[in-house]
Amino acid sequence: MRAVEVAIVGGGAVGAACARAAALRGLKVAIFEPGPVPAAASPASAGLLAAQIEPGDDGLVSLFVRARDLYEPLGPALRETTGIDIGFWRPGIASLAFDEPAADRLKEDVARQRQAGLRCDWLDAAEIGERWPGAAPDGLGALYAPEDGALDPEALTRACLADARRLGATLHGEKVDGLAMSQGRLAGILTARGTTPVEHVVVAAGAWSPQIRGLPRPLPIEPVRGQMAATAWPDGTPPTILYQDRGYVLARGGEAVLGSTMERAGYDSRVTNEGLAQIFRGAVRLLPALITQPVQRMWAGLRPATPDGRPILGRDPEVERLWYATGHGRNGILLAALTGDIIVELLAGGAPDIDITSLSVNRFQ
Repeated sequence: MRAVEVAIVGGGAVGAACARAAALRGLKVAIFEPGPVPAAASPASAGLLAAQIEPGDDGLVSLFVRARDLYEPLGPALRETTGIDIGFWRPGIASLAFDEPAADRLKEDVARQRQAGLRCDWLDAAEIGERWPGAAPDGLGALYAPEDGALDPEALTRACLADARRLGATLHGEKVDGLAMSQGRLAGILTARGTTPVEHVVVAAGAWSPQIRGLPRPLPIEPVRGQMAATAWPDGTPPTILYQDRGYVLARGGEAVLGSTMERAGYDSRVTNEGLAQIFRGAVRLLPALITQPVQRMWAGLRPATPDGRPILGRDPEVERLWYATGHGRNGILLAALTGDIIVELLAGGAPDIDITSLSVNRFQ
């Protein structure tokens, strides 16, 4: 195979966004993606853009907000160039409290976010009932982030791949088994067909990133299984996104998408009765009308988790032209577009205008 300028290892949402960004910059890009993996994180995602709901890490809130806001212009741009609607939707997300300690924590979050200049409100129980009739009747209140939202993760991945290919990127249905090194320098990638010479490699293979042979260091990424389910959206209930303690209910295309578990089960992506029960209990508490809706489908994906919950992003400190865009955990869809922008700045020899020092692979040494 001919030499390629930038090899993207992984064609999920993050890899696709990196490929599109690099192709937009005029780089010659090859995407290596062996095909649909039932356990892949991107298609199993709900597509939440919960920048002000899910961080759990104050140091990442500004990063998450910036990542979320990129989709406002990106959605129309991708629709214009590819004809694919990524389903970007910004109704706000309400994170509900069902006991006093949770209410106190969320009120503190509201105060902290408002102090940081973000739009964020505390809604009491009466206001919840007015905005979302039938939602969380035993809720004490909610943190409401009016600028958060969601998109269709599979549509995002398809659109980014389509746009990358429109711009000249090539898609190879091959698994990258390893890296080829020569005198301590990156020389190529290894697939079943042999060695492909490359100038740059971007590791964006999610939970499978640590399985790439020849990496200069072990990547502390483990798969975390997230089970999800879907029912019909209850008639007469306004579409919304409700959240509580990592569980959520999301309206999409006439369905209620319900999630999600966080299980350390290795590479086992099976769905379980216990997982369904956990998801459904949480969903019915958020939206009791779901109790009458039979589960229509259930699925699971493996999210690439790091020990500190932060992605691994940036250069390898020892091997030139080896880059990481992996370990995004539950936030791969949220961070995909921003990750692409950051990686392409690095590939082009520049520096991103956002500090990613805390996301370096170095932090695990």
